[in-house]
This record gives sequence, structure tokens and C-alpha cells, in this order.
Amino acid sequence: MIPPIASNFVAGETSDAALSHVETLNADGVGAILNLLGEHYHDRAEADADADAYVELVEELARRDLDACVSVKPSQIGLGVSDAAFEENLARIVEAASASEGDCFVWIDMEDHETTDVTLDAFERHAVETGGEVGVCVQANLKRTREDLERLADLPGKVRLVKGAYDEPKAIAHKKKAKVDEVYKEYLEFMFREFDDGVAVGSHDPEMVEYAMDLHDEHGTDFEIQMLMGVREEAQVALAGAGYEVNQYVPYGNKWMQYFYRRVRERKENALFALRAVLS
Repeated sequence: MIPPIASNFVAGETSDAALSHVETLNADGVGAILNLLGEHYHDRAEADADADAYVELVEELARRDLDACVSVKPSQIGLGVSDAAFEENLARIVEAASASEGDCFVWIDMEDHETTDVTLDAFERHAVETGGEVGVCVQANLKRTREDLERLADLPGKVRLVKGAYDEPKAIAHKKKAKVDEVYKEYLEFMFREFDDGVAVGSHDPEMVEYAMDLHDEHGTDFEIQMLMGVREEAQVALAGAGYEVNQYVPYGNKWMQYFYRRVRERKENALFALRAVLS
């Protein structure tokens, strides 16, 4: 059972619990990006089982007619086994999502820098094959990201820009917050100017969200705001009420403990939130 403090960041251990959370979000005008927790599998059976769960999930989303999509981690669906295992399972999920009523959208999460090339290659294949029914995440802290964005600009599908949560080597990543903020704005400006299929702003930083709004006013590019469950949720509802497309990243599953502690460690405001919950 997920303790109350962790349940602020994780929707539950089952898909039913997660879908109930989605219904609540939808009532407030907020969409959902569902992620079954799990990563770094080296056993094909584990990867196949989670891929099966995603196939069932996209079918259930269609049956319930919810405003939600799914997001998968490459290391969860087979990349730690082989590139072929990852591609086979991703293809199954994308095919099921495309065949479902409403064409459920599939996001491919980005993990550490060693997975970047294979992840982008997989996104490109499926973006072209589906006409843009998949999305991918890129991380502003990586020094290679400008070149990656130039590659992605002419492809169908969506790209989510985040600051980056992995502790990457200094040789390939910006380490100082001020520099990451600087390049995040630079990359947003490029995306709003050059991307045709929409931009996903993955940030809780009010400064970045406001900058994206200004860029939208200037360029007219469609965009959505993506934030994690449990972080600035009142702001999510307020932004949706103001007419912006807002989607909450909603993790669920029995592998919640590692995810919860990562959320608490990586952001000071998350740690303070958890402390307040304990004291209350």
C-alpha cells in the first residue's frame, strides 16, 4: 500500500487507481500522461509483461473515453535486453495505441545519455510511420540537444523539452542551473519558431512557462504544458482554466518507492512538501 505522503506523487498501484485519478484531472480540465513505473529491466519477460500492460492500458483508455495518453521508458520495455526487444515492444504499444478508438498518443521518455541515439531513432521511425502519433523527450542540460532539435524539427510528432534530471558527466552536460535555464529558453525559442506539430513544455518553473506563453503569442505555435503529479497542482488547474492545454504526468504501479524518493531528492520544493506532510 502506498503511504499518504507518497500518494501525492503516485496515483496508485493499479491501473484502475490511476484511471480514477485521470477522471478527477479531466473534471478540472487537465489531461494525463500515464506511466507504469518500472525501468532498467534485463529480463525479457519483465519487459514483455510491462509492454502487455501498456497495450491493455491504451485499450482501456479508449473504452473509458478519457483525456489521457501513455509514456514509456525504453529501459522498461526491453532496451536493457537488446535494441531489438525494445523496438519490438515499442512497436506493439504504438500499434495498439494507433488502432484504439481515438488514436491514443504514445510518448517515449528519455533516460540517460547512453540511450539518447536509440531513443531518437525509434521516435523517428514511429513518427513517420504513424504520421505524428508519438512524442519524445529531450533534455536541455545535454550539450548535444541543439543538434537533436534541428534533426527533429521537420519530423511529425511532438517533442517535450525538460531541463534534465540525470546526473550526466560534465563533458557532455551543463551542470550549472543558470546555464541550463539559459539554454532551455534558447531551445524553446528555436522550437516555437521551427516546429510545426506542437511543443511540449515540461517544466514547473513559472519563468519558463511564462516564456513559452510569450513565444506562443509571438509565433502562434501550438504548445502544451506538462507537469508532474504532486507538483504545482493548483497551478496546473489554473492554467487549464485559463485556456492552456495542460497534461499531468501520472505514474502508477507497485514500483513506486524509488520514484517517490527520486522526486523528493531532485527538487527542494518537493522535499519541503514531503516534510510538511509528515509534520501535519
